[in-house]
Amino acid sequence: MSGENLYLAFERVFAASAGRTALRSADGATRLSFGDLAEGAARYANALATLGVEPGDRVTVQVEKSPASVLLYLAVLKQGAIYQPLNTAYTAAEVDYFVADAQPKLIVCDTSRQGEMRALADRHKVFAVANLDSKGEGSLASLAASMDDRHETAARTADDLAGLLYTSGTTGRSKGAMISHDNLASNARALVDLWRITADDRLLHALPVFHVHGLYVALNTAFLAGSEIFWFPRFDAGAMIAAMPHATLMMGVPTFYTRLLGHPALTRETAAGMRLFISGSAPLLAETHEAFAARTGHAILERYGMTETGMITSNPYDGPRVPGSVGFALPGVAVRITGSQPGVIEVKGRNVFKGYWRMPEKTREEFTGDGYFITGDVGTMDATGRVSIVGRAKDMIISGGFNVYPKEIEDVLDAFPGISESAVIGVPHPDFGEGVVAVVTASGPLPPEPEIIAAASERLARFKGPKRIFELPELPRNAMGKVQKAELRKLYASCFGN
Repeated sequence: MSGENLYLAFERVFAASAGRTALRSADGATRLSFGDLAEGAARYANALATLGVEPGDRVTVQVEKSPASVLLYLAVLKQGAIYQPLNTAYTAAEVDYFVADAQPKLIVCDTSRQGEMRALADRHKVFAVANLDSKGEGSLASLAASMDDRHETAARTADDLAGLLYTSGTTGRSKGAMISHDNLASNARALVDLWRITADDRLLHALPVFHVHGLYVALNTAFLAGSEIFWFPRFDAGAMIAAMPHATLMMGVPTFYTRLLGHPALTRETAAGMRLFISGSAPLLAETHEAFAARTGHAILERYGMTETGMITSNPYDGPRVPGSVGFALPGVAVRITGSQPGVIEVKGRNVFKGYWRMPEKTREEFTGDGYFITGDVGTMDATGRVSIVGRAKDMIISGGFNVYPKEIEDVLDAFPGISESAVIGVPHPDFGEGVVAVVTASGPLPPEPEIIAAASERLARFKGPKRIFELPELPRNAMGKVQKAELRKLYASCFGN
């Protein structure tokens, strides 16, 4: 299949905008022009080549977020290798699995983990280990600094792999999603057009860069459009609000928006210069959407995607951004609901990954005969094509023989006075097979459990009503803000006396 290395598309933008600011740290300590990005990517690509990395090799990266980590990402693309980012919270034992499976040529780790990663690399016959810390210093940075600032970008086709991103593995062995250059290029171009991202935009970037959202959605769109990036090592509500008068665009997870709402400095005036707020990676509560609009005058644009597909749907730039909806299929992406509604969402398009790394049988299982990827998400689609997510198929509860979708119950509970947020799960029940359990966080004093159950039962069919309500100070979440329902199921597995 024809196509090109994604980096070539970036390279054209970098050359045309060489003197303009591409990335600046929120504290003002670092400023890189687009010309600096091009030069740094070349130096790092030459460093990778010196360490034995060739086109098609995997490069495992577990480093803290820094401007240098962006240069590394660009360099891996430029060298034609495959970028394998890992969550910085993973332990050495967890990294061991990913390295054994991906068989990289190089591991880049934090300076503090050089010893344990070197031992792991020796065990799996990895050619080299280099390090890079949160300040952008380390053996890889030192090597790159000594390299030539010219490098010929490796030729790649559309189907050649650019990334290998592992799924969370909450329901079994973690799988490596093979992401091609065309998957990334087509998706980023669609988003640039849909969200009207231009060189005049200035993006607030506080997301981690080991995940699709912060890495591919945020960085790739900014690079293609020539947008400036305000770089935050992590989310800080006060710092983000302070930067808003100088920015136009923000991409975040729902937790970002709830924390912004909790900060008194967030006002209509501080957000007046912002053009667009985007949310994804986890469901945004309608309550958050409405509260943010009331406070700032901005309707958050919610979209939907996943590791294997990039972005699938988005609320419109113009027109209603409906709370609880993830909008319409992106141009060039086909979305359908199987069977009756709600049903499993299936998707087809250039954005859809090439399959799971070294798992051909699993790949076949996850695609339909006519080429649609089975997302595992359950949703509805109205007559206009607008999609709403009900939940994950694996989270569906079967109680007394009836299918129960947690989102419907969560919507009822989230509207209850005193409940801030809820997560509904199914746990073993001696009579019903699974019993519906709600775990909530409180925004104020809660009435007794029987009163909440009775109130919910007035809005829900009897089989859907929660049989137990538990309160936690906060719900367990992963790095992208998704509630970890598997953890809750473990915690309350015996609540019905099983």
